[in-house]
Amino acid sequence: MMVRAMKNSLNRLACLGLALGGIFGMAGSMVAAANLRAAFWALDAVGLVVAASILALSYFRKGKDAIAAGFLVFAIGEGVMLSGTASSLAASVPAFAAGTALWSAALLLTCLPKEFVLWTRLAGIAAAILFAIVAAEIFWGVALTPLSRPLPFFGYPFLVLTFAGWIVTLLKDRS
Repeated sequence: MMVRAMKNSLNRLACLGLALGGIFGMAGSMVAAANLRAAFWALDAVGLVVAASILALSYFRKGKDAIAAGFLVFAIGEGVMLSGTASSLAASVPAFAAGTALWSAALLLTCLPKEFVLWTRLAGIAAAILFAIVAAEIFWGVALTPLSRPLPFFGYPFLVLTFAGWIVTLLKDRS
């Protein structure tokens, strides 16, 4: 009984972290004030690191190693992103490039196996492809920031849709 209560608490915490990540990540992409953007992106990153770490442990315990590895890589990528959050957009580009490369790998690890429903997996794979393009372009020398359009800006909704799918899965697992 105690183990089940702890698992439910961790699932709720992971849901909260994913929701904070989605909400504050998108909000940070839409505000003009640099200090507000940094604060929103810091909340986003911390929520996602916590959620992804919990999910990595959960899927590892279930014996789903590829998915667990994906969440672990996602937590690392988000931690790298967090390191550039307090910088200017231009100064954050190296951390952003590394983070998007790790996001891409993580999303493929979590979304290629048939663990999540199809729409979640497709959103994650689309985000992975878009963020791989962003990382490759930055590493190739293209001048992109976290707010550049069309990419990476239009990749974020696919990422947030993936978070929504993960949340739905967690909520179904509770019932």
